[in-house]
Amino acid sequence: MSGMESAAEESAWGAGAQRQPEGPRTPAALDTWDFGGTAVAVLGHPIHHSLSPPMHNAALAAMAAEEPCFAGWKYFAFDVPPETLGTALPLFARRGFRGINLTIPHKVDVVPLLREIDPAAARMGAVNTLILREDGSGYSGANTDGYGISRAVGEAFGRSLRGARVVLLGAGGAARAIAAQCLDEGCAELWIGNRNEARLAALLDLVRKLFPEAAGRVRGFSLDGPPSVDGEAVVINATALGLKADDPPPVDPAAFAPGTVVYDTTYGAVNGLARACAAAGRPYADGLGMLVWQGARSLAMWTGREPPVDVMTHAARAALEERSRP
Repeated sequence: MSGMESAAEESAWGAGAQRQPEGPRTPAALDTWDFGGTAVAVLGHPIHHSLSPPMHNAALAAMAAEEPCFAGWKYFAFDVPPETLGTALPLFARRGFRGINLTIPHKVDVVPLLREIDPAAARMGAVNTLILREDGSGYSGANTDGYGISRAVGEAFGRSLRGARVVLLGAGGAARAIAAQCLDEGCAELWIGNRNEARLAALLDLVRKLFPEAAGRVRGFSLDGPPSVDGEAVVINATALGLKADDPPPVDPAAFAPGTVVYDTTYGAVNGLARACAAAGRPYADGLGMLVWQGARSLAMWTGREPPVDVMTHAARAALEERSRP
């Protein structure tokens, strides 16, 4: 959105309070920060592709129409390289950022930088949501990715993770959160696959230590071949394969029993996994729903109000369509 908006557009955005920022900033912008409202943000590297600013700002605009106290809220995006995260977070706290979302590559690296992490995030070993402490001295950490995947799978397929055979692809920060959520909800089996054997072994070891009662239900496999799942499954792709249209599928969905559904945490491209699911007759959904639900949970933590999920979904889809236009 340019700086040449009409007066009508300015008014519709609550005097500019919830307008989408023009683009990602860097922490250097905090040196002269003069935003007079309540700021929240997403930090990542890279971050230019994020749909979070338009999604959250649309929700804040809708909330401000009902409750004027939110008219001064605005959501920003900051590009923060991983080696600068430790020095950047105190700057955000000093500038009073009420909340922060974290995306790649910060979800795991931030954990040792926080003094307080909620028990669920501690089990996951990953944090995607920061809440400013009451004394403004820093942030406490939480994770809404698990909640997001649970709501998204239910919304897309009418399936619960409870009692499901789950095949999880990937071993990064998002995979940690999803694995913990699946076991928290009582999945029947959890198969975790990754190409990097060391990362896979580390995640399997972590999960079995955190959930010793479920250790016998957790199995690992290489993505070079499908796991020996007995019956239909919920397959969740938490690898980076799928961000581009020409990305190959990390597994062959045809190798799984009929009735298997596939949830892809990537979005924005009709990728190889989507095409393979269509060819194999396996129901498929991309990760936009997870993005919306985890974002809604974060926004509720910061504001103390349940945000309008339908508004967030519409805004995310509109931003994605705008991005795909030539």
